[in-house]
Parts: sequence; structure tokens; C-alpha cells
Amino acid sequence: MNTEITYAQSLDEQDELKSFREEFYISNDLIYFDGNSLGLLSKRAEKAVNTLMESWKKHAIDGWSEGAHPWFYLSENLGKMSADLIGARPEEVIVTGSTTTNLHQLVSSFFKPKGKKTKILADELNFPSDIYALKSQLQLKGLDPEDHLIQVKSKNGNTLETQDIIDAMTDEVALIVLPAVLYRSGQILDMERLTKEAHKRGILIGFDLCHSIGSIPHQLADWQVDFAFWCTYKHLNGGPGSVGGLYVNQKHFGTSPGLAGWFGSAKDKQFDMKHTLTQAEHAGAFQIGTPHVLSAAPLLGSLEMFQEAGIRRIRKKSLELTNYLMELIEVELADDGFKIVNPRDGQTRGAHIFLEHPEATRICKALKADSVIPDFRNPNGIRLAPVALYNTFEEVWQMVQILKRIMKEESYKKYENSRGVIA
Repeated sequence: MNTEITYAQSLDEQDELKSFREEFYISNDLIYFDGNSLGLLSKRAEKAVNTLMESWKKHAIDGWSEGAHPWFYLSENLGKMSADLIGARPEEVIVTGSTTTNLHQLVSSFFKPKGKKTKILADELNFPSDIYALKSQLQLKGLDPEDHLIQVKSKNGNTLETQDIIDAMTDEVALIVLPAVLYRSGQILDMERLTKEAHKRGILIGFDLCHSIGSIPHQLADWQVDFAFWCTYKHLNGGPGSVGGLYVNQKHFGTSPGLAGWFGSAKDKQFDMKHTLTQAEHAGAFQIGTPHVLSAAPLLGSLEMFQEAGIRRIRKKSLELTNYLMELIEVELADDGFKIVNPRDGQTRGAHIFLEHPEATRICKALKADSVIPDFRNPNGIRLAPVALYNTFEEVWQMVQILKRIMKEESYKKYENSRGVIA
């Protein structure tokens, strides 16, 4: 293992995506490894917001039909720009709502308990918001979550076994909702196999793509995944609270939305103002309310970059960055008590690594004091996400050297062993 800075610099020289770093607002005094929580602002995203602001200024209400990006069709156009990232047909994708709102919409549309098929299958490692939504959807149907929500157990607290999930697909399960990538450990679930096994048993299945969209390729249409949903402020760099997205396989077009709203209308019928919904004949039917135009605007610029870079090139560099990071940690921090608990295999590892350490809280505080931005996960986890579009191999090298010094000097001990309100 070459641990010299010159090796990292040589990798950066060979990086075919290196020009994209110039597209982002990056502080030279900061190493930002938290792009899996909130991506950085790009100049194109900023320009796109200004363009939409200008259309409001110039056209007022006519901005719905005029200007560079008419607002009436914005959600559909952003859906088309997102489709290749998840391996979907353009008409299967819509940019709308938020992660949890879209999950509520999809579960209310596709969870139809009947006979003994009355249960939802999830897992115990998913992000809490998904579980809250699933429990509330069960309650809305008069079902007790204690009895009707099955959560697959993890054998090690960090990853899930594919066979354990399949074994939980009993004849009582009507719907499955799982993360594509586990938010803590970064494990990629085998979406293709899980979908195939679910459909063998007559079960619909959907995935939360929050930690996978923009970081790994998908083939949702080919795999026949029934639905998916995601946020856009992590790897897609859409900004805090940017508008989410959802995918519905074309075989489900015509399904009535569980939560109907006027933006789910067919475009040519929407302003007829009838009290009977004529729903769109594509994923747009699952929209609820008026698009959040200014919160969707950054995606016009951000998704343009993804189209240029290509998700496969992004994935290739991402794997190289995380491989290099893990190798450096194992060599440079071998005696410092860090445990790498994310999957090592690139086939099952997402775009971040996950370290465990008994002093994780204080170590994260020390890193931030030394101008490195990690992500702490209670009780003892440190997530590090070198992002392919804007992080460098030299930054990976620098971060490990800073962490090595923190551990050698024990400078983390001057911080309290308690997390902040936001971790």
C-alpha cells in the first residue's frame, strides 16, 4: 500500500471527473465528507435557482407556461432528467413531495390488505422516518403495527442477510418496503433478487433510494421493482429540503393514488376544475399538490451534471475513493481502535464507509475542529463519504493524516462525550 501523498496526487491527475470539482462551492480550508447527508452547492444549481427566480420576476403567473422552464411541466421534466439514474423509463419518474410524503402516498396506493395478506415487511436498520410512516399507514387501516409490521433482524447490527429477508416473505405479507442502501453501514441490498422473490410470492415491493440515487446505478424497470422514492439533497446536491422523487413501474399506471390531489391530474384536464379526478396516465398521477418550484429549481443544474458525468463513471470513482480510504485507515490507524463495519465488497458497498469507535462522538468533534466534516451516528459510528463529483484522493489522504494526529495526541479527549442536537 502506497501511503505517500504523491500517490494520492497521481490518482487525482488521472481522475476523468476532476473538472466537476470546479463546479462546486468548496472551501479550501475544509474537507467535506458529509455529502451523503447534504451535498454541496454547485454553481449550476445556483444559476438554475436564479433562472427560476427571474421567470417569476418577469412572467409572474405566466411563469407556469412561459420562460425557460415552465413550472407546469417542471416535475415531469425533472423526472425525465432523473430516469437514467435509477434505470427507469422517463414516464415512470416524477420529482415531487418529500421522502416521507412520497412513502405515505405509495403505501396508501399499493398496500391493500386482504384475507390473510395484511402485513408489511420492513427491516430493523431502516431510517426511522420510514418506519414511522409504515406504522401510521397500518394504523390508518385499523391494523396494529405490533402485529402487522414485520422487521427483519440484523445478525450484527449493521447489515442484513438477503436470505433472512426472503425467509420473512410469508404468505401474510402484502407489501415490502426496504432501503436500497442502509443509511448507517452503506450496505447495498440485492434489489433484483429481492424483487424476484417477492413477486414469486405475490408481494409488491418498493425501495427507499435516499442513499443510493446519484451514487450507484440501478435498473428498476428491468428488475420490475414496483415503486421507489427518494430525497434529492444528499448525493444529488439539490439543497436542504429540496423536492423528492418517486418511481412507479408502468405496469401500475392506472392505479388510483391513495392520496389524491389536483397535480395528479392529466395535464389537459387539470384546469377543467371537475370534482372527478382524471388522473395522469404515468407516474405524475401520484403527485399531490402544487410543485415547490423554488425548492426543485437547483435540480435543473445538478441533474444536468449527472447527465454529463454519467452514473457509471461516478460509481467507478466512488469505489476507488472508498477503497483508498479503507486501505489508508487499515495501515495508518491500525492500532487506534477503529473498526470498519461497512461491506468491503464493492458489489454490496454504497458510497460511504462506516467506522465504529468507542470515542466516536469526541473524535467527530475533534475532526470538525480540524476542518474535517464527518457524520456521527449514535452511539459509536462515524460515516465518511468522499463524493465522486467534488472530493479528491488528496483530501482522503489529508483526512487520514489529521485523524492519525488526533489519535496520537489524544486531542479528542478535551471534548465532551455527548452529541449535539443535530448529529
